[in-house]
Amino acid sequence: MPEQKSPPQWPAPPSSQRPGSPNRRKPTALDRLLAPLRAVESKLDKNGPLSASTVRWGLLAMAVGVTLAVLITMFVSNGFDSNRVKAHAPGAAQPTGAVAGAAFGTAKEGDCLTWSKSNASDLTKVDCGSKHLFEVTADIDLSKYPGKEFGPGSRFPDSLRFSELRDEHCVSAAQEYLGGKLDPRGKFVVGLINPGEAGWKAGERTLRCGLQVSGSQGIATKPITGSVREINQSKVYDVGTCIGIKSNLPTDPVDCTQPHAFEIVSTVDLASHFNGGPPSKDDQDKFMEDQCAKDAADYLGTPDALRNKTLTLFWDALDARSWLAGSRSLNCMVGKGADQGFATITGSAKGDIQIDGQAPVPPPNSGRYTPPPLPGAAPPVIPQPR
Repeated sequence: MPEQKSPPQWPAPPSSQRPGSPNRRKPTALDRLLAPLRAVESKLDKNGPLSASTVRWGLLAMAVGVTLAVLITMFVSNGFDSNRVKAHAPGAAQPTGAVAGAAFGTAKEGDCLTWSKSNASDLTKVDCGSKHLFEVTADIDLSKYPGKEFGPGSRFPDSLRFSELRDEHCVSAAQEYLGGKLDPRGKFVVGLINPGEAGWKAGERTLRCGLQVSGSQGIATKPITGSVREINQSKVYDVGTCIGIKSNLPTDPVDCTQPHAFEIVSTVDLASHFNGGPPSKDDQDKFMEDQCAKDAADYLGTPDALRNKTLTLFWDALDARSWLAGSRSLNCMVGKGADQGFATITGSAKGDIQIDGQAPVPPPNSGRYTPPPLPGAAPPVIPQPR
């Protein structure tokens, strides 16, 4: 007769869970989930070996109970690790060693920031009514990204990756911030402030999207006064501003005693002449031609000054996107074309100038002289000789 083996024995419950225990505690959710297992154990004790079907059902009940117990534990304790990385709360300062410190950590939509050092280590939050360099449109929390790219201990992204993140998140944020009225050719450009390498190493993973006025190198250079939401976005300069030159191309504003490409003689408001929808480029050119000729004569002192200094009068145009965004202003400018780009001018057009290091030679009074056109410029207005 084959030997009969004893059935497996389940571990007995702790003494505190046994009936009659003086320190009996209140049954927990886990106790209730394991009740089917206790029943199987009781049957094993009383009835001896069970059928294969009964054992299978008992094991299934155990598996389901353990799974549910684990899920309930995770739900109640908010996961296995109570010290896990938490989402950044932009309303609370983050002492992470970020490049901008508390001002960076608390900056939110609508805040205005400024700095004076090249690495923005002195970044501060200011009232938007005072001069500032950056207006925040959104904050982006990279810790919410899936994967390990921005996780703890990840490498500080390079400038190309930050540019991609700016284009991915900040352009749409700026459009939303301005109600869909961001002039793509206007004075304001979409910018991004990152926490700096020190802040990144300390665990800071937030970025600040915003709007700024940038120079030719893409760096915020010109202070803004007031909220961008209330400022004309037209890309115009103050009258008398000279725009610098490098490799025959315009750069940033400079003193007119320095080499430059062109000089601003006036700002024209197209809304004074055009109503309704966006005017065509031809219509804009016809209006600007007469207006800029008049303004140039007033700025330079005489109607013949432009001709005598061999300069060309030119202007830009507003496309439909800029018009619909609310831009209405254009500059009238004087400069001189070269084989490729602009000639280099030194001195204000109001006084004595040099072009490519030489004093300009006025054309003869007989006949009509037409200066070479500047890149993309409308035909210059030349007074008829009398």
